[in-house]
Amino acid sequence: MSKNFLQKYLSFILSGSVLIFLVILYFYHDPFREAVKEAWNVLLSEDRERIRDYVKQFGVLGPLAIIVFIILQMFLIIFPSWLPIIVGVLAYGFWWGVLINLIGVGIASTIGFFIGKKFKGILGNKNYEKWKYWIKNYSFGTVVLFRISPFFSNDAISFIAGIFRMSYKKFIMATYAGMIPLSLAVGYFSTDVDKLENGLYWIGGLGAVLYGLYIFMDYKKRKKHEKT
Repeated sequence: MSKNFLQKYLSFILSGSVLIFLVILYFYHDPFREAVKEAWNVLLSEDRERIRDYVKQFGVLGPLAIIVFIILQMFLIIFPSWLPIIVGVLAYGFWWGVLINLIGVGIASTIGFFIGKKFKGILGNKNYEKWKYWIKNYSFGTVVLFRISPFFSNDAISFIAGIFRMSYKKFIMATYAGMIPLSLAVGYFSTDVDKLENGLYWIGGLGAVLYGLYIFMDYKKRKKHEKT
């Protein structure tokens, strides 16, 4: 195995190895499997007291446990993206809960972005040239929309942004442009999950429609300007 190959795919190999190790551990190590099942049941229970007590039992490692969960959430799509925000707010209060989530999102998004970047060759230079216009003009807003909308995969956009060769600076700024207001809103409405879900669907749906209209109008305007 060449040195260049290792340098190019090291992060992907490490990420895949960790994931495979966790899967093997789940099926062959009973204490680990029981711990995962307990966490699964607690986090999906919607029992606020139970969730808070569960996270608090980790003591000073509680925030780290939430951050690790956010990172693993890239592969656990069954969990809604806003769940760690509620868990953090319940366990550590509004501001600390929001901050812990934003740190976790930044780390998870960065990992996803650079994993995606390792697969940028999938797109190919020819296809990249076709998408270059969109990436240059609309990638920022697209990432923001994915971050705030429950209709789209919050985690998939990290991989997609890397594959489509979006600049990391632009990507992470767009990520926080979407996640900061979302985290604040989720933290504030965490006492009423039903109201929160309805609000997110309204925000996501309206945001998608408005952004779609903006792209359509802006695209026509740019093309008209290019012709003149």
